[in-house]
Formats: sequence, structure tokens, C-alpha cells
Amino acid sequence: MSITNPQGEEKFVVAAFPSACGKTNLAMLTPTLPGYTVRVIGDDIAWMRFNKETGELRAINPEAGFFGVAPGTNMKTNPNAMLTCLKNSIFTNVGETSDGGFYWEGLEDETPPGTEIISWTGEKYKLGEDKTKKSSHPNSRFCCPAKQCPIIHDKWEDSNGVPISAIIFGGRRPEGVPLVIESFNWKHGIFLASQLKSETTAAAEFTGKQIMHDPFAIRPFVGYNFGHYIQHWLDFEKDPKNKLPKIFHVNWFRLDENNKFLWPGYGDNIRVLDWIIRRTNGEDIADVSPVGFLPKKDSINLQGLLVDWEKLMSIPKDYWMNDINETYKWLDDQLGDDLPQDIRIQIQQQKERLTQMK
Repeated sequence: MSITNPQGEEKFVVAAFPSACGKTNLAMLTPTLPGYTVRVIGDDIAWMRFNKETGELRAINPEAGFFGVAPGTNMKTNPNAMLTCLKNSIFTNVGETSDGGFYWEGLEDETPPGTEIISWTGEKYKLGEDKTKKSSHPNSRFCCPAKQCPIIHDKWEDSNGVPISAIIFGGRRPEGVPLVIESFNWKHGIFLASQLKSETTAAAEFTGKQIMHDPFAIRPFVGYNFGHYIQHWLDFEKDPKNKLPKIFHVNWFRLDENNKFLWPGYGDNIRVLDWIIRRTNGEDIADVSPVGFLPKKDSINLQGLLVDWEKLMSIPKDYWMNDINETYKWLDDQLGDDLPQDIRIQIQQQKERLTQMK
């Protein structure tokens, strides 16, 4: 995706999240901050290579369309996705209205009460009469041509790709993990990706709300030794010509003590993307923490929002100590001798930083 700021500067980023963690919503984001423009290149897969001459990391979208989770998608959360799938689209395991339209949970405000719905299991009911009725499978999908998207980038099919300034990893972490973390360096960034965890969703093979490891947000698709995969990423630093993008970790899903989201998400994520882009430009808007660089207070534009900054950005020492110990055990159990030494060093360094934390 590309982000253009009010000054007309365009930067490209890639993001990797586990399934149903907001990739499509981020890629098609409608900014809540005035003067910003987002253009989508893809919402799923990026193929990336370093240009041998310039050293830039360039990315292409190898797909022809979008494949998004239907429930929760509506004209408020993702208007661009809704406008993209109005024609030439395939819907799987969603509900159907009596007049042949599509329906899923999240479209209540856009569908008249009393509308007859045929659920994905074939059950008929009228909208609003029974709140327990569900029209769609939690992992139901829409599949639509990318060229129909109103904010598709004009370079979305460019075989030369676009230059990447930042790589963003993230997942659903209801507890303990700040809104955004910037890695200290490339090795630390690969460590952040290797220790990625997320609360399971309907798109995962597990049921119930568990925090599961999903390194690089690619666990279901790993096709070879994962220790070698991590080393492959680490090795990019060995070529001095490679212009390594900054690496970040985001968490839109942190909860307060009442299980309410601390961050509004959706279009307001432009505020975090703006901070990320400014960091790629070298702005001094970050403080050192035991887990990475965190935004300085007031460095993220929170105008118009009511958020608890301290809760959103806090790093509970005991939580993180338990987390890093569990992470090391899991990686060591899974990879054994194939866990790269650089990752073992990163784990030890994080333990030391947390131990020194007041």
C-alpha cells in the first residue's frame, strides 16, 4: 500500500498479519486525518526482491483480486472493500437476502429490519427478530477483482514493483503489547517477526481464544525448515548494497480492564502509519524501551481521539518476562539446533533489558 502525506510525499509499506487481523482493512484504509491519501496495491501477498543495482527492496502483487473476511466489513469499517465487491464477485458461506443480495454480520445498519435472510446453512429467518441467529460463517469471504477497487494504485500491476520503506508485522494481542514498536535494527526486526503471536480467530485451525505463535504471520504456509527461513531473512543484511527497510510491530487489539479496545483502529490507523513513515525519514520521535523504539508522547497525532496513552503504550515487566521465556521455549522446542544464533542472542539481550527495567 502507499501512503501520501499532506506534503505530497508518497511512501510504500508492506504488512504481514495473521488471517482475520485486518490486512484488507489496512490496505484499503480511509484516513481520518485530513490531507492523507492511501492507495492499495494488494491485500494479501507481496513478492519482494532487492534490486541488484539500486539495493532497493521492491514488491509486486502477484494476485488479481482481493479475498477478504466478510463479517464486520461494511461502509463504515471498509467502504472501499464494499464498493469493490458490488459486481463480478464471489461470496462464500455468507447469508443471502430474499431478493438475491448478500448479507453478513456487520451489515445490520445497511439492511432494513425484517429482511428475510437465508443463512449459510440454509436456515431462513427475518433480520432483527432473533439476535442469536447468524447468517454467515465467521470465516466467510468475498472475492473480487482488484481493478474494481476505487483506490487501486496505478502501479498495482507494474512488474518492476514499488520501493518498500517499512515492513510491518502485527497480530491480535489483547494484553501487554504496545500499539507500535520499531525494531532497534534488522536483526532485532527479524526477532520481532520470529516471535509474532496472535489470538486465534475463525480463520485459524485452532478454536477458542488462545495466544498462538505465528512467526512472520506465515505459519500455515511455511513450506520448508523454518529455521532456514529465518536465516534467509537475516542474511539480507550481509549484502552491503541492500537498503534494508525499517521493521515495525503493531497491535490494534489491546484491551482495557473492561475488555474494550484501547485503540479505535480502522481509519485511525493512519495516525500510526504517519508515525512509521516519519520514522523512515529519520525524525527524532521515538524513545528507547526494553522491547524496541516506542513513540514519544505526543509524537502520534491523537487530535479528536479519547485514548489512554499510558495503557496503550505500557510494557508490564512481568508479562514481558513470562512472554520472552515462553517464546524461547517454543522456538527452541520447534527448531532446536536450526534456530539461528542471531535469534538466540536477541532473546538473551531482551531478557537482559527487561531484567534491568525498573
